[in-house]
Amino acid sequence: MGDLSREPSMEDILSSIRRVIARDEAPGSARELPDGDDILDLQAEQAPEADAAEPAEGEELVSTRSADAARQSLEALSAAITPASTASAPPAAGGRTMEEVVMEALRPMLKDWLDTHLPDMVEAMVAKEISRITGRRL
Repeated sequence: MGDLSREPSMEDILSSIRRVIARDEAPGSARELPDGDDILDLQAEQAPEADAAEPAEGEELVSTRSADAARQSLEALSAAITPASTASAPPAAGGRTMEEVVMEALRPMLKDWLDTHLPDMVEAMVAKEISRITGRRL
């Protein structure tokens, strides 16, 4: 450890700061700024950058054909998830169809399974896709 007697105390440091502040705030101590003609602006103006989030004019990330195919797949998935019309199914006990009873029983199990496995599945799929796009393994 160094010699503590040579280091300034907290009071010495604070008083030094107070003296500098008082000297800077004293009237007439402020430097007069020269006329604007003598000031050189060193900051070059930059052209506004194109927004990287927006695609260039006419350049879409996904082709119309691919977007339509994805939309159709999602609509088919939505139709499969949405329960079919219960008017055609014979009513079960209590006014519920067998399909409704099974869906109600499976929903908590499906939720638990998805909570457990979905994050890992998504992470693996995203990593695989990133590897495919960038050409390197993660």
